[in-house]
Amino acid sequence: MGTATAAAFLPTLRCSRRARPNILFAIADDWSWPHASIAGTAELNTPAFDRVAREGVLFTNCYVSAPSCTPSRGAILTGQYHWRLEEGANLWSMLPSKFIVYPDLLEESGYHVGYTGKGWGPGDIQDAGRNRNPAGPAYNQIRNQPPYGMSTIDYAANFAAFLDEKNPDEPFCFWCGSIEPHRVYEYGMGVASGKNPDNVDVPAIFPDSEAVRNDILDYYVEIEHFDSHLGKMLTLLEERGELDNTLVLVTSDNGMPFPRAKSNLYKWGTNMPLAIRWGARVKGGRVIEDFVSQTDFAPTFLQAAGIPLCSDMTGRSLMGLLTSSAAGQVKKERRSVLVGKERHAWVREGGVGYPCRALRTKDFLYIRNFKPERWPAGDPTKSEDNDPPGAYGDIDAGPTKSYMMANTDDPQVMHLLDLAVAKRPAEELYDLKNDPNEINNVAQEPAFAEVKKRLADTLMKKLKASGDPRVFGRGDTWDYFEYYAPRRRALKNTG
Repeated sequence: MGTATAAAFLPTLRCSRRARPNILFAIADDWSWPHASIAGTAELNTPAFDRVAREGVLFTNCYVSAPSCTPSRGAILTGQYHWRLEEGANLWSMLPSKFIVYPDLLEESGYHVGYTGKGWGPGDIQDAGRNRNPAGPAYNQIRNQPPYGMSTIDYAANFAAFLDEKNPDEPFCFWCGSIEPHRVYEYGMGVASGKNPDNVDVPAIFPDSEAVRNDILDYYVEIEHFDSHLGKMLTLLEERGELDNTLVLVTSDNGMPFPRAKSNLYKWGTNMPLAIRWGARVKGGRVIEDFVSQTDFAPTFLQAAGIPLCSDMTGRSLMGLLTSSAAGQVKKERRSVLVGKERHAWVREGGVGYPCRALRTKDFLYIRNFKPERWPAGDPTKSEDNDPPGAYGDIDAGPTKSYMMANTDDPQVMHLLDLAVAKRPAEELYDLKNDPNEINNVAQEPAFAEVKKRLADTLMKKLKASGDPRVFGRGDTWDYFEYYAPRRRALKNTG
């Protein structure tokens, strides 16, 4: 652990153990910003998220480290970019035990820790040298029967059971990992719930059709399921007199499971909802536009608890933003953010990934694709050797993907499908002021040559400073790491 930051925490460390805050970390699975009712999304009702945002701080520029479950969650837990986590940079991998995670540090400091639903993962725990999920001990015993085939884990009831086990003077850190809104969805549940497809704001990267509108409504229903459990947990804390001493952080691990969203470095795959509430410690009603990386969460939790940061953490604590009274753009050093990806699913011949990194600012998105000869969404041919076995397997199966692949005779649909699956150049640049949907790549336009060079140079400088193996010529190692998905391992074992 690093000691250089300890002095900055001395005021917090002098506080009594009882004064230390509880931490409730609520993370959805595959939920993009701005899909929340506080952001004005029609046909979506998220009162619990909205409450946290109104009574605390709403962040509009929160970004993942990677738009893929396993590496995103590993980055959150370690406070490090996923490319620093060896095998942990891939989906269905492992997080080697040498990488310290914040729940362990909090537990060692006297916190009661645990998780419900989806913690770190998917991947292998034992091969990583760990004896439990990096998110902590599991609390998944209590089940219910929600509608529409959603997860039977009763997140709120398991949280109550967790609280019942702690000592009265013991602070807690709990990870609530909703499995929603990860696919598969029950088609038509949005309409069955009373939602109107005509009111859906269809993102410009999808074709506007009945199937797509219904698919988005179904996704909304699953977001609302997550939000309902969040609301129950807030009420439970309020009833127990713990809410105002609890730092509540609500977010998602990556973007919506649709084409050109999840597993991509564009905004629908990387820009996450984020709201943080902490009673009187955080002035409410603010909207902050500073760029935030989810690697910043672990340092924030540790600083709030008065625990020195690990020297390996690349994230920066959000405490300065939270405890200020400012809104808008607050810190000049938070005007950009890094994101990246290695291997998502096993969907290319030989199990290779699609490595890419990006630098985002208010005005531009610059992407560097290190293997442009590969298919970004997976091979276009169906292969039983892949996991999943269908074409373009980095895109989750669903009605929107099916509609796009079935209607390639429509030029507009074909154009949008190409944006999602066609091979991409080594460099992409999007002028966000004039192209907020990130559709027109201007990387080769002379008018943007100076901007592209500046952003490319800045990206490489930042990646080198972070120790990214990809920019030091050691990136191909990720193509050879184990892929622990059950089906893929079965194919390998019998092949």
